[in-house]
Amino acid sequence: MNESIHGERTASEQQDRVTELIEQQTAISEVLRAIANSPHDLQPIFDVILDSATRLCRADAGSLRLSDESGFRLVAVRADPLWVSQLWSSFSVLEKGSFRSRLAASRLPTHIPDLTVLEGDRRDDFLIAAVNAGFRTGLVVPLLKDNEIVGMIILGRKQVQPFTDKQISLFGDFAAQATIALESTRRERQYREAQMALAHANRITTIGQLTASITHEVNQPITATVTYALAARRWLSAEPPDFGEVSEALAGIITEGNRASQVIGRTRALIKKAPPRKDAFSIDNAILEVVALTRTEAANNGVLVRTQLAEGLPPVQGDRVQLQQVMLNLIVNAIQSMSGVEDGNRELHVSTVSIEPEGVCVAVRDTGPGLSPESLSRLFEPFYTTKPEGMGLGLSICRSIIEAHGGRLWAIPCEPQGALFQFTIPAT
Repeated sequence: MNESIHGERTASEQQDRVTELIEQQTAISEVLRAIANSPHDLQPIFDVILDSATRLCRADAGSLRLSDESGFRLVAVRADPLWVSQLWSSFSVLEKGSFRSRLAASRLPTHIPDLTVLEGDRRDDFLIAAVNAGFRTGLVVPLLKDNEIVGMIILGRKQVQPFTDKQISLFGDFAAQATIALESTRRERQYREAQMALAHANRITTIGQLTASITHEVNQPITATVTYALAARRWLSAEPPDFGEVSEALAGIITEGNRASQVIGRTRALIKKAPPRKDAFSIDNAILEVVALTRTEAANNGVLVRTQLAEGLPPVQGDRVQLQQVMLNLIVNAIQSMSGVEDGNRELHVSTVSIEPEGVCVAVRDTGPGLSPESLSRLFEPFYTTKPEGMGLGLSICRSIIEAHGGRLWAIPCEPQGALFQFTIPAT
């Protein structure tokens, strides 16, 4: 009889253990899914980590805090809205000398079965507020990376109901795995932010090189506007006034004003530092805007620009400014490569074509000196450049942008001279 009871108890304990492990793995899977679905925003990941933690330990409330210079900053909370307003809103940051911070400094989970029995310096303002808000049992688990404290998760129960050793152990394992996933995401985000900063700096540098071109593009419509205005005044002064000519002059002023505004707008869009966007847009229109921006630069270098843009191309999905940066880099590089060509034509050819499966291929071809075997193999490496004043970042950033859009960027030499750069972009 006793053996039967013991066997049933053992089987039940094994079943409970299996259930707990499944819950733990489910919680980790949810965190990984949140990471995959939210590559640019950490907040949904914080929320899922805390949701999983409170559910895993059957807690009534919880908070997730990350370490920074001032202490432990609150990034997520799960509790009754009244508790949130009474407690967490007043303690958005726990100073590093606070009781909870000292608990985390032990680098081990700390279980407090009954918060009301704590005395002395263990009863800090946060703990007193927690007890007054109705908390009775607490669990503090530090988040560690290479034995350094990067944050903490605090769980609470409304009743004096201690967490079991199994729950604490399972939650400790979950916290360790969640920390690894979280830190990996944070590093990836830091890398993306650094890459975006480099891309923005590259755009600014390229726009700086085109200052004279942009100035010319703006001065043209301004000069035309003044000419139209003088003509309008002259026709108004005539006896009798020629209102037909005045109307045409005013129409010209409006046209030239819009033209200047478009040049300024295109320049501001390229200079502006903004988070990536995923919009559907016409790649042909985006290319024409860049060609217009570089028109004077090409003319000053004696380069003839030809475009052959396919009609009826499907819209592409991506960040318009980033893809225009790629075009800007490729066109400016092509113009500069032909500036030293003394014999023969200096011609830049920009084309688009639809490709299968659904996608678009953009090509930029020049008649410059071409690509040597050595430069061809290292062309897209960071900090590799053939220009005396170059930084070697432009083409590396361009490839990163295209690959982030699900496309491919490559280059081939042309015969008898010149180079061809091509990239593909998936269509919507």
